[in-house]
Amino acid sequence: MRQIFSLWLVLALSLPAMANPTQWAREWPNTDFSRTSVDFSEIMSGGPPRDGIPALDDPRMIEASAETRLDATEPVVVVRLEGELPRAYPVRYLTWHEIVNDVIGGVPIAVTFCPLCNSAVTFDRRVGDNVLSFGVSGKLLSSNLIMYDRETESWWQQAIGSGIVGEMTGTDLDLVPTWTVGWQLYLDQNPDGLVMDEPDWRRPYGTNPYVGYDSARQPFLYNGENPPNDVPPLERVVRVGEAAWPLTRLSEEGEITEAGLTLSWGAGQSSALDTNRIGEGRDIGNVRVRDAAGNDVPHDVMFAFAFHAFWPEGDWMLGQ
Repeated sequence: MRQIFSLWLVLALSLPAMANPTQWAREWPNTDFSRTSVDFSEIMSGGPPRDGIPALDDPRMIEASAETRLDATEPVVVVRLEGELPRAYPVRYLTWHEIVNDVIGGVPIAVTFCPLCNSAVTFDRRVGDNVLSFGVSGKLLSSNLIMYDRETESWWQQAIGSGIVGEMTGTDLDLVPTWTVGWQLYLDQNPDGLVMDEPDWRRPYGTNPYVGYDSARQPFLYNGENPPNDVPPLERVVRVGEAAWPLTRLSEEGEITEAGLTLSWGAGQSSALDTNRIGEGRDIGNVRVRDAAGNDVPHDVMFAFAFHAFWPEGDWMLGQ
């Protein structure tokens, strides 16, 4: 079954682009396609239709100490808001759902993960006086997830958190500082924390449908330029704002203090895009980014090609 699904996924990801707003309007009758900040010809079908990858809403949370399904080094996205118990969102679930709409202490958030870009970022869902909820459009731009909000059916670029099609074009979501770590590290640091429970969907949670993807030479459905400076397209980089530090550099140095930031690395997190079983993937380590006052800073550990695609003039922090 897993092999069949993996074959289906590869075929789906090989589908040609269908940049046709007239055709899209049948599926998206409430989207204002007259407003956009991107070239429609660059948008591709990712294979599944709208909501074919189902986003999650109001997930169940359980005590971290009661969780027995996760492997020690499985990646989890950690959200810690002041005055609230920390929460972990396992990538084993995000791989199959890509977006989780949740509320923590009255703050509505969207925890997102794009497997094709290895991009895991969390957004505040408030825009002005409105609270948005997000779903998966089934479309990609530069191999990156295009989200949509259910309220205006505008399309949003996951990597940058900006509206790109529809009423919300040009609107930016606020980032929530979160980070991805191995499960055991989260448990050790937050014994009283919470973790998202397994969703009520029939999915092979814990498995990776993108086996070997982060060892590939080129990304899926990406026609843009490769990164400069001979950085491999599928090299992971730590992105903070418009700057990127190669993960290979950070893992070799252990800690880097530059540009008013301190980036730290430690072993203990499996790649979610390596082996069939996520928890058995090779160790890519845990990353934290803090400012001079020791506060956590919003960041992303994404593939180099995606950073170059969305920040073509960005700074590459390669060191000496």
